[in-house]
Amino acid sequence: MLELTHTTKTHDESRQGEALDMVPTGQSTGRKLYIESYGCQMNFSDSEIVASILIEKGFETTKDYKEADVVFINTCSIRENAEQRVRNRLKEFESAKAKNPGMVVGVLGCMAERLKAKFLEEEKLVDVVVGPDAYRDLPNLIDQADEGGRAVNVLLSREETYADISPVRLNSNGISAFISIMRGCDNMCSFCVVPFTRGRERSRDVESIVKEAQDLYNAGYKEVTLLGQNVDSYKYTPKSEEGEAEKSTINFAQLLALVAEVSPDLRIRFSTSHPKDITDEVLYTMARYENICNYIHLPVQSGNSRVLELMNRTYDREWYINRIEAIRRIIPECGISTDVITGFCTETEEEHQETLSMMEYVKYDYAYMFAYSERPGTLAAKRYEDDIPEEVKKRRLTEVVDLQRAHSLYRIENFVGKVQKVLIEGTSKRSDKDFCGRNDQNTMVVFPVDERFKIGDYVNVLGESCTSATLIGRIID
Repeated sequence: MLELTHTTKTHDESRQGEALDMVPTGQSTGRKLYIESYGCQMNFSDSEIVASILIEKGFETTKDYKEADVVFINTCSIRENAEQRVRNRLKEFESAKAKNPGMVVGVLGCMAERLKAKFLEEEKLVDVVVGPDAYRDLPNLIDQADEGGRAVNVLLSREETYADISPVRLNSNGISAFISIMRGCDNMCSFCVVPFTRGRERSRDVESIVKEAQDLYNAGYKEVTLLGQNVDSYKYTPKSEEGEAEKSTINFAQLLALVAEVSPDLRIRFSTSHPKDITDEVLYTMARYENICNYIHLPVQSGNSRVLELMNRTYDREWYINRIEAIRRIIPECGISTDVITGFCTETEEEHQETLSMMEYVKYDYAYMFAYSERPGTLAAKRYEDDIPEEVKKRRLTEVVDLQRAHSLYRIENFVGKVQKVLIEGTSKRSDKDFCGRNDQNTMVVFPVDERFKIGDYVNVLGESCTSATLIGRIID
């Protein structure tokens, strides 16, 4: 799952201070926790797990890091600019710590695992470094930091799924929530650090996932997004009461159906799919349940088979087109988004043109687009020379972004004059006189506030105009 950088759909690159003031569930210590999250949805989900663990230990959360006793930043190592941004932010925390010497500053997640020595010893910017599988150890690590030490735990696990922890919904609108269904990744894409920072793939038990969805619905939530590095490879084998594995393994299509059956009023989304694993069974399940949104994020990365092989994506151009054709056949109205990397090692101009031709063929609803950035420790960094000049990468990226902007407009224009079922998620960022929400295909829709309806209601909206990122309309009966 890539860090969100270039996109033709409006999307915050980061949501700072993702925490709310709340009453702790454990015995209060009077200490305040601040968590700042960047990057992919998995990081935001992890921050909710961290908050739950520490609130249980008596912490309260705050939106202001300057008044916090413990400050954490949770981010990824997908791109170099993310690391520099975090380093700059840590220096700001350092200034706050100078005024509050008892403050504990820490780094969580993927970047913590990769840069532990640099953050702890070389630059001395943090007191605590915690990897994605070690969050249960946080109370102990904070105690070590309180005593003047520097604490680290970046051990990866083959079992940890945090299935028993009920995440605290940070900065929640009370309508939409993430449910992590698996952790880690077994795909060794040559450009990606995730397998090294999040460990091997393991799936969470079905019962805890369905229960979390049910609990969210009971609490008034109307939409859940099932999260995993590759949700299509989800598989869980239930165990008998004697502890022995039963024969029937539950796959992602079956899990999707079970969550959809929690309630027809609970919308289901999921991310991310992998082209090598998404099956017709998943597509037919989506088509069967009205409350499973007709939207799939299917990263292509490149439209050229040779480059895909260098990326170790384990599919070629023809296979990807086959999956697109299956989606269009089984779910004709399905929205499709993607990830694209320009300027990967040895990519020729002709191969870049094949990526553009793939985009012309699919006409994605929107895309997350990147110029290749070599990450230390990845297979690509070890095997290939990063030999495409930066100006060429950027020029190719510009061509991809411009083409996608045209395709995004094309897709949204198809909604003009049609009625969309929209879940009201809040008021528009530009005006509190407008509601906003997404349609089935994940397109943002903005429409005037109607006093008959409130946040969390489903409404029918007639599309009247659009930009390349937003459908504009009005509620109709």
